[in-house]
Amino acid sequence: MMAVRAVNGCAIIRPSACSSPSLSSLFCCFHQLRPQTRSKLGFISSNCRFKLQFNGYAGKFGVFAVHSLVDSVLEELQERRRTRQIRASNRLVLTSSGELLKDKLEKQGLRGGLLLEFKKDSERVLLAVAQKPDGKKNWMVSDQNGTSCSIKPQQITYVVPGVENFDHTQISEFMQKAQDNLDSSLLELAWAELLEKNKSVTPEELAEMIYGIAEPLESYCAHLLLSKDEIYFSVLESKGYCSVYTPRSTDQVEELMRRKLAKETAEKEFQEFIDLLYSAKARSMDAKLPRSSWKSEDRICDRIEALAAYAVESFCSDTQKRTAGTILTAMGLAKTPSSALNLLIDIGYFPVHVNLDLLKLNIRTNHPEEIVLAAEDLLSESRDIDEIRRKDLTHLKVYAIDVDEADELDDALSAARLQDGRIKVWIHVADPTCLVRPGSNLDKEAMSRGTTIFLPTATYPMFPERLAMEGMSLKQGTKCNTMTVSVVLHSDGSITEHSVENTIIRPTYMLTYESASELLHLNLEEEPELKILSEAAALRLHWRRQQGAVDTSMIEARVKVANPDDPEPQINLYVENQADPAMRLVSEMMILCGEVVATFGSCNNIPLPYRGQPQSNIDVSTFSHLPEGPVRSAALVKTMRAAEYDFRKPIRHGVLGVPGYVQFTSPIRRYMDLLAHYQVKSFIRGDAPPFSAGQLEGIASIVNMQHRVARKLFSSSLRYWVLEYLRRQPKERKFRALILRFIKDRIAALILVEVGLQASAWVLVGSQVGDEIEVQVEVAHPRDDTLSLKHVPE
Repeated sequence: MMAVRAVNGCAIIRPSACSSPSLSSLFCCFHQLRPQTRSKLGFISSNCRFKLQFNGYAGKFGVFAVHSLVDSVLEELQERRRTRQIRASNRLVLTSSGELLKDKLEKQGLRGGLLLEFKKDSERVLLAVAQKPDGKKNWMVSDQNGTSCSIKPQQITYVVPGVENFDHTQISEFMQKAQDNLDSSLLELAWAELLEKNKSVTPEELAEMIYGIAEPLESYCAHLLLSKDEIYFSVLESKGYCSVYTPRSTDQVEELMRRKLAKETAEKEFQEFIDLLYSAKARSMDAKLPRSSWKSEDRICDRIEALAAYAVESFCSDTQKRTAGTILTAMGLAKTPSSALNLLIDIGYFPVHVNLDLLKLNIRTNHPEEIVLAAEDLLSESRDIDEIRRKDLTHLKVYAIDVDEADELDDALSAARLQDGRIKVWIHVADPTCLVRPGSNLDKEAMSRGTTIFLPTATYPMFPERLAMEGMSLKQGTKCNTMTVSVVLHSDGSITEHSVENTIIRPTYMLTYESASELLHLNLEEEPELKILSEAAALRLHWRRQQGAVDTSMIEARVKVANPDDPEPQINLYVENQADPAMRLVSEMMILCGEVVATFGSCNNIPLPYRGQPQSNIDVSTFSHLPEGPVRSAALVKTMRAAEYDFRKPIRHGVLGVPGYVQFTSPIRRYMDLLAHYQVKSFIRGDAPPFSAGQLEGIASIVNMQHRVARKLFSSSLRYWVLEYLRRQPKERKFRALILRFIKDRIAALILVEVGLQASAWVLVGSQVGDEIEVQVEVAHPRDDTLSLKHVPE
């Protein structure tokens, strides 16, 4: 059905299903009803407009009178219809015949004073008045903005007919009248008639149909309707700036309408999302939406994930990049990863101190459900296959020494003085292989992770947390399954006897490095074993140095952050001195254990991950002019080569000063240590090793890659929080720093003694390597990894 509504209240006419009057004649009738005046611009202006909406087609007219003028319309309708049909038949041709198409594409020559439309660039179309030729083909024009420019003929998209000597100052008025006269519903009516008759149309012909006249304004309005239309018409043929349009088929129109509706729906949803972002940004920090709320709907979640992927600059697909760019543009932000990151922080999706490296490296922070269930099954079974082969060492006093925030305790120490005066030490190591079998799902999960990741804000364990803490970790006062390496030392610190056994212990003390150092300093008579351990460590250090060991002890920062998701979380910073007595004691015992396991493996032909480090014939005496400690250690480290592996026999570890070395003391947190346990435990049981040397090498290549990722993440996270700590310090605070070396001119590498951080700064003339100076922090920006220090003269 077709409804014709006179907007200003003239009539409402609806056809029935019997006849099909011409739209041209219908519009002409309405045209007679509206007042018309000839404007000074040379076109017909209308004070009364009609808006038509097509709801079907065919029919006799049923009349619903609003004014008496409707009767006049109906009386003249048939006569007007016949006249307009004759005129239209002379112009409109069947698109299938191709007749008169050439006539429709007659090109009007350019001359001064013509009003034309041209493409300024890929996005802008402007109206202008032709001024004069510019060369052979180009024309100078004055556009709607009053700007003169030269255009090529190819840029012209339409020449408004019937206009001579148009004044460019009146372009704006012309454009406003055109906009007021546009009604896209008219196009639908024209499409219906033209489709039924299979006819093409030019803008001027369309103006005759829908406005009843083809004056300049109406012709331009028709051109705008056709050129901007994406539904009803397509260009049949163009010649220069003249175009003929043909109506699309009903199926095409329906499909385009469906697409248009889908596009409008998507645009509405997108705008709702942008409004949501603005609303979330406006909330205070303590009233931000929970992160889970952004994942409640797929359409919201997908856009947020696109922003997150773009912010992280990793694992971002092209689709996500486009989505993120569109969102940032709509928010008035630059299309950069930092803009995306700041937006996600502003809406509360990311905390202020989000660890980008954790996301970039795609670190898994949780274990899969099936792995957690497998761990729970092991805990409920609690079956030890080595139970009958375990030696009871619960009578020994056992010290477990680690950092105060350690969750997984892998190792502990015991010591005694034998009757002949020699020292015997026991290095007890947690025994996760009494629960986990090679090739099991838990083993594969641990191998894929490679290591426990320790960060200032969290710990991500290699094994599921409850299994690691309750089933594997050493616990004070509780019987624990362990692998124990026992060693008897010569008076010079060399090894005289050793053994590797399945054992059971009961840890006596759980000490931090600080408390252990304090006990050593107090030299309590009640703790002679701790004193013997210290003595053993001193013997071992002396012996290793005689074998060419290089002392690389440094000072390092250790940070723990409470409530890291808070905008201003509490930062607890400690400085570890590796030359500290307790740290030195533990380090020496771990090196001793590694040497014994390497010797045990060599004597019994066990394939193991033997670790070595070529010393490159370092002459330590050449560094004797440097102060002992961090300055000398830093210089020595610069000369060292990377560690190497051999999986068949021990190789010398020159830096440690031992003939062979196997990492063995952290099987809960390092998979390479766990591999060594598998191999040694199988030998003790009398079984063949589960892995050949070749298999170990293949596994090591995967695990070591994970180790490198974990080290990188640890280093970047530690540095971030140290910089954040420095950022919060008073500007006037001074820090002590040691000059490690000069990088270029007066730019020196430093280590900040109070925070254990290496940095660089310009130092005053006269400063030397090894000098202790004072510096102030000028700029500390953790997100940009920026630290600027100023040397403060004394």
